[in-house]
Amino acid sequence: MSDLTPADAARAARALMPELRRDLEALVRIPSVSVPGIIDAPLIDAFEMTSRLFADAGVEVGRLDLPDTAPVVTGSIPAPPGAPTVLLYSHYDVVPAGDESLWNSPPFEPTERDGALYGRGVADTKSNILMHVGALRAWGGRPPVGIKICIEGYEEIGSGALTSYPVTDPALFDADVLVIGDMGSITPGVPTLTTGLRGMGNVTIEVRTLESGKHSGQYGGAAPDALLAVLQAIATLHDEHGDVTVEGLRRNEWPGTDQPEEDFRALGTVLDGMPLIGTGGLGSRVWSGPAITVIGIDVPSVDGAVNAVSPYARAVLNVRVHPEQDAKEAQAAVMEHLRAVRPFGIELEVSAGPTGNGFFAPSDGPAYAAARGAWADAWGADVMLAGSGGSIPIVSALSEALPRAEALLIGTSDGYANIHGPNERMLLSEFEHATAALADFLGRYADAAS
Repeated sequence: MSDLTPADAARAARALMPELRRDLEALVRIPSVSVPGIIDAPLIDAFEMTSRLFADAGVEVGRLDLPDTAPVVTGSIPAPPGAPTVLLYSHYDVVPAGDESLWNSPPFEPTERDGALYGRGVADTKSNILMHVGALRAWGGRPPVGIKICIEGYEEIGSGALTSYPVTDPALFDADVLVIGDMGSITPGVPTLTTGLRGMGNVTIEVRTLESGKHSGQYGGAAPDALLAVLQAIATLHDEHGDVTVEGLRRNEWPGTDQPEEDFRALGTVLDGMPLIGTGGLGSRVWSGPAITVIGIDVPSVDGAVNAVSPYARAVLNVRVHPEQDAKEAQAAVMEHLRAVRPFGIELEVSAGPTGNGFFAPSDGPAYAAARGAWADAWGADVMLAGSGGSIPIVSALSEALPRAEALLIGTSDGYANIHGPNERMLLSEFEHATAALADFLGRYADAAS
């Protein structure tokens, strides 16, 4: 057992920042883009480097190979007698860089500007891997709690076979608290613990009404217009305020503090004078309530448009679901609504796309008590309990396998990190605060459990 106090470990973590940054930059230089059905050399390089980082931090590292899934870094540090165990989760894969001409520096060459490190994957989520490593290093590889790790390489494309694995082998992941390193602060300087993730499901609407397009002057007004039918159906999903009208979709007011509207507008790049849609608190609209977004639609282009009635139309909807509602149940409700609409008497073909359940974490346990103190001290500010509209596929799978474990969703990024976009960046100050907070938390949690 280490003689360090939690405060000592936090200070040690801050002192480690230069070496943690060097390791982070080396990891970011590996273009570990995940693509379905492909496990290429960069993914394996990232897996191997991640394995070495944890091994050097005191973890007895293992490897979990699952069908059609990148290898998962597993491992453990035995718990001292009577101490609880903490599972550290993150992922080493990244999304593609996209159009590199939109980047101000090469996406896989980490570059510092104005206190931030830029590069693909620096915020999502390789800095969280180094946050975990840094917290273990701060304790000299002998933390006062047991440690298990799960660092995957297919998270950005749905986690592959990993999502169904924990319930079949819960002992591999068994822990008293799950620390999910794939989140961060709502805004820079505001320490944030994420307690809810909305689930999601996609729905496709499709209809063919004519064998071919017909002249709108000769046929418009009577010929069944496929595009009008799809638009009419979509329009029934929301009321005049922008609230979702589908029966059976769960919504309640967010139990914590809402995000300030000015912050939401700034983060969402909402244009001046443009109203927000929906009613009620922001938390209920973006964290604990449903949302339906048209994410794709096949329509004739404005450029080169011809005067014709559309014979065919298709749209894809993304349905975001209350954290505690089954995603397939919500998806089915939307599909039932759309099938019942029959715009102009036209029957729509409605089909289900991928789904993923959300997650809600109770915040009244000993891990949350320890985390509130550690995060508040690290940032020198009050902690915010927030939700997220995004999804992390493995979280619900781990929670199903370990129903009694508390779950902390934390991390190094912030709302301006531009994850998945050009010029992704991570503030070095947030990286330092998060690493210090996690090192502090391991000590506080051990003390609370003793």
